[in-house]
Amino acid sequence: MSVVIKNISKRYNNIEVLKSISFELKKGEIVGFLGPNGAGKSTTMKIITGFLKPDFGEVGICGIDMLQNPIEAKKNIGYLPEHNPLYLDMYVREYLMFVAGFYDIKSPKNRIDEIIEQTGLTNEFHKKIGQLSKGYRQRVGLAQALIHDPKVLILDEPTTGLDPSQLVEIRNLICNLGKEKTVLLSTHIMQEVKAICDRVLIINKGQIIADKDPMQLSTQIAENRLLFEVELDKTFVEIWQNEFPEISCVTSIGTNSYRIEAERDIRSDLFKFLTSKGYVILTLKQLQTDIEDVFIELTK
Repeated sequence: MSVVIKNISKRYNNIEVLKSISFELKKGEIVGFLGPNGAGKSTTMKIITGFLKPDFGEVGICGIDMLQNPIEAKKNIGYLPEHNPLYLDMYVREYLMFVAGFYDIKSPKNRIDEIIEQTGLTNEFHKKIGQLSKGYRQRVGLAQALIHDPKVLILDEPTTGLDPSQLVEIRNLICNLGKEKTVLLSTHIMQEVKAICDRVLIINKGQIIADKDPMQLSTQIAENRLLFEVELDKTFVEIWQNEFPEISCVTSIGTNSYRIEAERDIRSDLFKFLTSKGYVILTLKQLQTDIEDVFIELTK
Protein backbone atom coordinates (compact mmCIF):
# COMPACT_ATOMS: atom_id res chain seq x y z
CA MET A 1 0.00 0.00 0.00
CA SER A 2 1.18 3.52 -0.78
CA VAL A 3 -0.53 5.12 2.22
CA VAL A 4 -1.45 3.35 5.46
CA ILE A 5 -3.30 5.26 8.19
CA LYS A 6 -3.84 3.43 11.48
CA ASN A 7 -5.92 4.73 14.39
CA ILE A 8 -5.10 8.40 13.87
CA SER A 9 -6.47 10.76 16.51
CA LYS A 10 -6.06 14.52 16.84
CA ARG A 11 -7.31 17.14 19.29
CA TYR A 12 -7.29 20.93 19.12
CA ASN A 13 -7.61 22.15 22.70
CA ASN A 14 -10.52 20.09 24.03
CA ILE A 15 -12.06 19.35 20.63
CA GLU A 16 -11.45 15.89 19.18
CA VAL A 17 -11.09 16.53 15.45
CA LEU A 18 -10.10 12.99 14.42
CA LYS A 19 -11.35 9.92 16.28
CA SER A 20 -9.05 6.94 15.65
CA ILE A 21 -9.51 6.80 11.89
CA SER A 22 -7.90 4.13 9.69
CA PHE A 23 -7.73 3.54 5.93
CA GLU A 24 -5.31 2.48 3.20
CA LEU A 25 -4.62 3.82 -0.29
CA LYS A 26 -3.02 1.74 -3.01
CA LYS A 27 -1.05 2.63 -6.12
CA GLY A 28 -3.04 3.44 -9.22
CA GLU A 29 -6.25 4.64 -7.57
CA ILE A 30 -7.86 8.06 -7.22
CA VAL A 31 -9.71 8.37 -3.94
CA GLY A 32 -12.23 11.13 -3.32
CA PHE A 33 -12.12 12.46 0.23
CA LEU A 34 -15.47 14.01 1.14
CA GLY A 35 -16.98 15.56 4.22
CA PRO A 36 -18.77 18.68 5.43
CA ASN A 37 -16.76 21.69 6.53
CA GLY A 38 -15.05 20.97 9.85
CA ALA A 39 -15.29 17.19 9.44
CA GLY A 40 -11.50 16.68 9.59
CA LYS A 41 -10.49 16.45 5.92
CA SER A 42 -7.75 19.08 5.91
CA THR A 43 -6.41 17.90 9.27
CA THR A 44 -6.14 14.35 7.93
CA MET A 45 -4.31 15.56 4.83
CA LYS A 46 -1.89 17.64 6.88
CA ILE A 47 -1.11 14.61 9.03
CA ILE A 48 -0.56 12.38 5.98
CA THR A 49 1.84 14.93 4.50
CA GLY A 50 3.71 15.48 7.77
CA PHE A 51 2.62 19.07 8.34
CA LEU A 52 0.87 18.02 11.55
CA LYS A 53 1.65 15.27 14.02
CA PRO A 54 -1.21 13.11 15.27
CA ASP A 55 -1.78 12.67 18.98
CA PHE A 56 -2.00 8.92 18.43
CA GLY A 57 -1.69 6.51 15.53
CA GLU A 58 0.60 5.61 12.64
CA VAL A 59 1.20 7.04 9.16
CA GLY A 60 3.02 4.97 6.55
CA ILE A 61 4.04 6.40 3.15
CA CYS A 62 5.35 3.84 0.64
CA GLY A 63 6.55 1.66 3.50
CA ILE A 64 8.22 4.55 5.38
CA ASP A 65 7.03 5.64 8.81
CA MET A 66 6.17 9.34 8.57
CA LEU A 67 6.57 9.89 12.31
CA GLN A 68 9.94 8.13 12.57
CA ASN A 69 11.48 9.18 9.25
CA PRO A 70 9.59 12.24 7.99
CA ILE A 71 12.17 13.51 5.49
CA GLU A 72 12.32 10.23 3.55
CA ALA A 73 8.54 9.83 3.69
CA LYS A 74 7.92 13.34 2.37
CA LYS A 75 10.09 12.68 -0.69
CA ASN A 76 7.28 10.44 -1.92
CA ILE A 77 4.52 13.04 -1.48
CA GLY A 78 3.27 15.89 -3.63
CA TYR A 79 0.90 18.21 -1.78
CA LEU A 80 -1.43 20.95 -2.94
CA PRO A 81 -3.03 22.47 0.19
CA GLU A 82 -6.47 24.08 0.23
CA HIS A 83 -5.04 27.60 0.46
CA ASN A 84 -2.38 27.44 -2.23
CA PRO A 85 0.72 29.23 -0.80
CA LEU A 86 2.73 30.88 -3.57
CA TYR A 87 5.38 33.58 -3.84
CA LEU A 88 3.47 36.14 -5.87
CA ASP A 89 6.53 38.24 -6.77
CA MET A 90 8.33 35.29 -8.39
CA TYR A 91 8.00 34.31 -12.03
CA VAL A 92 6.42 30.90 -12.70
CA ARG A 93 9.62 29.30 -13.99
CA GLU A 94 11.66 30.96 -11.24
CA TYR A 95 9.32 29.59 -8.57
CA LEU A 96 9.42 26.06 -9.99
CA MET A 97 13.22 26.19 -10.13
CA PHE A 98 13.17 27.30 -6.49
CA VAL A 99 10.96 24.32 -5.53
CA ALA A 100 13.06 21.91 -7.60
CA GLY A 101 16.07 22.91 -5.53
CA PHE A 102 14.53 21.30 -2.45
CA TYR A 103 14.43 17.90 -4.13
CA ASP A 104 17.88 17.81 -5.74
CA ILE A 105 16.34 17.09 -9.15
CA LYS A 106 18.71 16.11 -11.93
CA SER A 107 18.32 18.31 -15.01
CA PRO A 108 15.80 20.61 -13.31
CA LYS A 109 15.39 22.78 -16.42
CA ASN A 110 14.18 19.81 -18.48
CA ARG A 111 11.87 18.67 -15.70
CA ILE A 112 10.38 22.15 -15.35
CA ASP A 113 9.76 22.29 -19.11
CA GLU A 114 7.90 18.96 -18.84
CA ILE A 115 5.80 20.04 -15.89
CA ILE A 116 4.92 23.42 -17.45
CA GLU A 117 3.58 21.64 -20.51
CA GLN A 118 1.84 18.95 -18.44
CA THR A 119 -0.06 21.47 -16.31
CA GLY A 120 -0.97 23.82 -19.16
CA LEU A 121 1.28 26.71 -18.16
CA THR A 122 3.07 27.06 -21.50
CA ASN A 123 1.57 30.47 -22.27
CA GLU A 124 1.92 31.80 -18.73
CA PHE A 125 5.35 30.70 -17.44
CA HIS A 126 6.98 34.03 -18.34
CA LYS A 127 4.63 35.93 -16.00
CA LYS A 128 4.88 36.71 -12.31
CA ILE A 129 2.59 34.48 -10.23
CA GLY A 130 0.83 37.58 -8.90
CA GLN A 131 -0.27 38.41 -12.46
CA LEU A 132 -2.00 35.05 -12.96
CA SER A 133 -5.69 34.31 -12.60
CA LYS A 134 -6.81 32.11 -9.71
CA GLY A 135 -7.14 29.16 -12.07
CA TYR A 136 -3.58 29.46 -13.32
CA ARG A 137 -2.30 29.87 -9.77
CA GLN A 138 -3.90 26.50 -9.03
CA ARG A 139 -1.97 25.08 -11.98
CA VAL A 140 1.25 26.45 -10.51
CA GLY A 141 0.34 24.77 -7.24
CA LEU A 142 -0.17 21.48 -9.07
CA ALA A 143 3.12 21.96 -10.89
CA GLN A 144 5.06 22.37 -7.62
CA ALA A 145 3.33 19.26 -6.22
CA LEU A 146 4.43 17.25 -9.26
CA ILE A 147 7.92 18.65 -9.81
CA HIS A 148 9.74 15.77 -8.05
CA ASP A 149 7.54 13.05 -9.60
CA PRO A 150 6.09 11.83 -6.27
CA LYS A 151 4.40 8.45 -5.81
CA VAL A 152 1.59 9.94 -3.72
CA LEU A 153 -0.42 13.08 -4.50
CA ILE A 154 -2.49 14.80 -1.83
CA LEU A 155 -4.76 17.40 -3.43
CA ASP A 156 -6.97 19.58 -1.24
CA GLU A 157 -9.62 21.27 -3.42
CA PRO A 158 -7.38 21.28 -6.54
CA THR A 159 -10.00 22.62 -8.98
CA THR A 160 -11.06 25.65 -6.94
CA GLY A 161 -11.37 28.71 -9.15
CA LEU A 162 -11.08 26.92 -12.49
CA ASP A 163 -13.43 27.71 -15.36
CA PRO A 164 -15.30 24.81 -17.07
CA SER A 165 -12.67 24.22 -19.76
CA GLN A 166 -9.87 24.31 -17.20
CA LEU A 167 -11.83 21.87 -15.01
CA VAL A 168 -11.87 19.32 -17.81
CA GLU A 169 -8.15 19.75 -18.46
CA ILE A 170 -7.15 19.39 -14.80
CA ARG A 171 -9.48 16.41 -14.31
CA ASN A 172 -7.91 14.70 -17.31
CA LEU A 173 -4.48 15.43 -15.87
CA ILE A 174 -5.46 13.93 -12.50
CA CYS A 175 -6.92 10.86 -14.25
CA ASN A 176 -3.67 10.31 -16.12
CA LEU A 177 -1.62 10.80 -12.95
CA GLY A 178 -3.83 8.30 -11.14
CA LYS A 179 -2.76 5.50 -13.49
CA GLU A 180 0.69 5.42 -11.93
CA LYS A 181 0.34 7.30 -8.64
CA THR A 182 -1.82 7.25 -5.54
CA VAL A 183 -4.11 10.29 -5.50
CA LEU A 184 -6.15 11.49 -2.51
CA LEU A 185 -8.47 14.23 -3.68
CA SER A 186 -10.55 16.44 -1.40
CA THR A 187 -13.43 18.20 -3.13
CA HIS A 188 -16.92 19.60 -2.65
CA ILE A 189 -17.75 19.11 -6.35
CA MET A 190 -19.77 15.90 -6.52
CA GLN A 191 -19.56 15.72 -10.30
CA GLU A 192 -15.80 15.61 -9.92
CA VAL A 193 -16.08 12.53 -7.72
CA LYS A 194 -18.26 10.78 -10.28
CA ALA A 195 -15.97 11.79 -13.13
CA ILE A 196 -12.56 10.72 -11.82
CA CYS A 197 -12.67 8.83 -8.51
CA ASP A 198 -12.30 5.07 -8.20
CA ARG A 199 -13.25 5.14 -4.54
CA VAL A 200 -14.83 7.47 -2.02
CA LEU A 201 -13.96 8.09 1.62
CA ILE A 202 -16.53 10.11 3.57
CA ILE A 203 -15.55 11.62 6.90
CA ASN A 204 -18.01 13.19 9.32
CA LYS A 205 -17.34 14.53 12.82
CA GLY A 206 -13.84 13.06 12.77
CA GLN A 207 -14.86 9.52 11.79
CA ILE A 208 -14.76 7.61 8.50
CA ILE A 209 -18.40 6.74 7.80
CA ALA A 210 -18.09 5.33 4.27
CA ASP A 211 -15.36 3.71 2.15
CA LYS A 212 -16.68 2.35 -1.16
CA ASP A 213 -16.66 3.06 -4.87
CA PRO A 214 -19.24 5.67 -5.99
CA MET A 215 -21.60 3.10 -7.53
CA GLN A 216 -21.65 0.97 -4.38
CA LEU A 217 -22.47 4.01 -2.28
CA SER A 218 -25.37 4.98 -4.53
CA THR A 219 -26.70 1.41 -4.47
CA GLN A 220 -26.45 1.29 -0.68
CA ILE A 221 -28.66 4.35 -0.29
CA ALA A 222 -31.06 3.26 -3.06
CA GLU A 223 -31.77 0.04 -1.16
CA ASN A 224 -33.24 2.08 1.70
CA ARG A 225 -35.21 4.69 -0.25
CA LEU A 226 -36.51 5.63 -3.68
CA LEU A 227 -36.64 9.13 -5.15
CA PHE A 228 -39.32 10.49 -7.47
CA GLU A 229 -40.00 13.75 -9.24
CA VAL A 230 -43.54 15.00 -9.83
CA GLU A 231 -44.58 18.09 -11.78
CA LEU A 232 -48.24 19.12 -11.72
CA ASP A 233 -50.33 21.76 -13.46
CA LYS A 234 -51.07 23.48 -10.15
CA THR A 235 -49.86 23.57 -6.56
CA PHE A 236 -50.57 20.49 -4.47
CA VAL A 237 -52.46 21.77 -1.42
CA GLU A 238 -52.84 18.56 0.57
CA ILE A 239 -50.40 16.55 2.69
CA TRP A 240 -48.78 13.73 0.73
CA GLN A 241 -48.22 11.48 3.74
CA ASN A 242 -51.96 11.41 4.58
CA GLU A 243 -52.49 9.23 1.53
CA PHE A 244 -49.06 7.61 1.36
CA PRO A 245 -47.50 6.90 4.78
CA GLU A 246 -44.46 5.34 3.07
CA ILE A 247 -43.47 8.83 1.89
CA SER A 248 -40.75 10.07 4.24
CA CYS A 249 -39.91 13.43 2.69
CA VAL A 250 -41.33 15.88 0.13
CA THR A 251 -39.28 18.82 -1.16
CA SER A 252 -40.50 21.59 -3.44
CA ILE A 253 -37.97 21.96 -6.29
CA GLY A 254 -39.80 24.51 -8.43
CA THR A 255 -43.20 25.85 -9.36
CA ASN A 256 -45.62 22.95 -8.80
CA SER A 257 -42.67 20.50 -8.88
CA TYR A 258 -41.83 18.16 -6.02
CA ARG A 259 -39.15 15.68 -5.10
CA ILE A 260 -40.52 12.75 -3.11
CA GLU A 261 -38.62 10.21 -1.03
CA ALA A 262 -40.46 6.95 -0.36
CA GLU A 263 -39.85 3.41 0.85
CA ARG A 264 -41.42 1.75 -2.23
CA ASP A 265 -42.33 2.47 -5.83
CA ILE A 266 -45.49 4.59 -5.50
CA ARG A 267 -45.75 5.82 -9.09
CA SER A 268 -48.80 3.79 -10.10
CA ASP A 269 -50.75 4.59 -6.94
CA LEU A 270 -49.64 8.21 -7.02
CA PHE A 271 -50.80 8.58 -10.62
CA LYS A 272 -54.28 7.23 -9.78
CA PHE A 273 -54.55 9.40 -6.68
CA LEU A 274 -53.50 12.65 -8.37
CA THR A 275 -55.72 12.18 -11.41
CA SER A 276 -58.68 11.36 -9.14
CA LYS A 277 -58.10 14.72 -7.42
CA GLY A 278 -58.17 16.59 -10.74
CA TYR A 279 -54.46 17.26 -11.14
CA VAL A 280 -52.80 17.11 -14.53
CA ILE A 281 -49.48 15.24 -14.24
CA LEU A 282 -46.81 16.86 -16.38
CA THR A 283 -43.93 14.73 -15.05
CA LEU A 284 -43.80 11.59 -12.94
CA LYS A 285 -40.48 9.75 -12.89
CA GLN A 286 -38.12 7.88 -10.63
CA LEU A 287 -34.74 9.51 -10.05
CA GLN A 288 -31.38 7.79 -9.86
CA THR A 289 -29.66 8.16 -6.51
CA ASP A 290 -26.72 10.50 -7.01
CA ILE A 291 -23.47 10.80 -5.07
CA GLU A 292 -24.76 14.12 -3.73
CA ASP A 293 -27.81 12.35 -2.28
CA VAL A 294 -25.51 9.80 -0.68
CA PHE A 295 -23.35 12.51 0.86
CA ILE A 296 -26.35 14.34 2.31
CA GLU A 297 -27.89 11.13 3.62
CA LEU A 298 -24.73 9.99 5.38
CA THR A 299 -23.72 13.33 6.88
CA LYS A 300 -27.06 14.88 7.83
